[in-house]
Amino acid sequence: MAKPATRQELIDYCLRQLGAPVLEINVADDQIDDLVDDALQYFHERHFDGVERMFLKYQLTQDDIDRSKATSKPPVGPGITTTTASATINGEAKTFNFYESSNFLQVPDSVVGVEKIFKFNASTISSGMFSIKYQLFLNDLYYFNSIDLLQYSMVKSYLEDIDYLLTPDKQIRFNKRQNRLYMDFDIKSAGVGDFLVIDCYRILDPTDFTSVYNDSFLKRYLTALIKRQWGQNLIKFRGVKLPGGIELNGRELYEDAQRELDDIKQSMSTDYELPPLDFIG
Repeated sequence: MAKPATRQELIDYCLRQLGAPVLEINVADDQIDDLVDDALQYFHERHFDGVERMFLKYQLTQDDIDRSKATSKPPVGPGITTTTASATINGEAKTFNFYESSNFLQVPDSVVGVEKIFKFNASTISSGMFSIKYQLFLNDLYYFNSIDLLQYSMVKSYLEDIDYLLTPDKQIRFNKRQNRLYMDFDIKSAGVGDFLVIDCYRILDPTDFTSVYNDSFLKRYLTALIKRQWGQNLIKFRGVKLPGGIELNGRELYEDAQRELDDIKQSMSTDYELPPLDFIG
């Protein structure tokens, strides 16, 4: 199919681009499966269409609260990991203990990045009947055109600054290879059953979103990967002549595929990859 919608259809499409079934593509099925996984990983990590922004909810349990607790004398308290290092200083052996909190959530493997955790406790500035925001609407905006919009906007900005200073965003740390969302705040301020809303980026699972297999970049990239593997497999047969005088040249096939991959990766940086924030403007 010209529009592959499954993993196998994508493989068949790439093989046809290389000459199958007219030519025999000397690449094993296991090698092709590995290349598909590599292509999807590169697509998810670098292509702006490879991920989606999500707001995931997580309900806190008692186990989460217990793990986050720490005492004044580590490592007695639960949720504390101890690492010990030894050294000799001035002829005397010394031991150094380093403590790390276990205040983290194990996020799904599909999450590749976390932006922030939304505040789960509302401030008195922007919520409730007795909040400043409510009183501003009640007393100053009793009918339209009663207040200048510029003044209202300036007051709102000022209140937001106060809110940010009094209740700053929660400090978090996240590493994709750990799949752990560390929360550097007192999680006991929330209760069991409360929800955390996580602003994150999640990969597009091609099983659920089959149009991923039809992405133009992915098809071109996987075709070049299979072509390079084909050349890699044929390099050892260089100089071997087939019946009819045909001579295999795996090195040329490999180098040609490598040039294509270099061009594709260059176009990834210029056409498909989001630029660094410093260059957005």
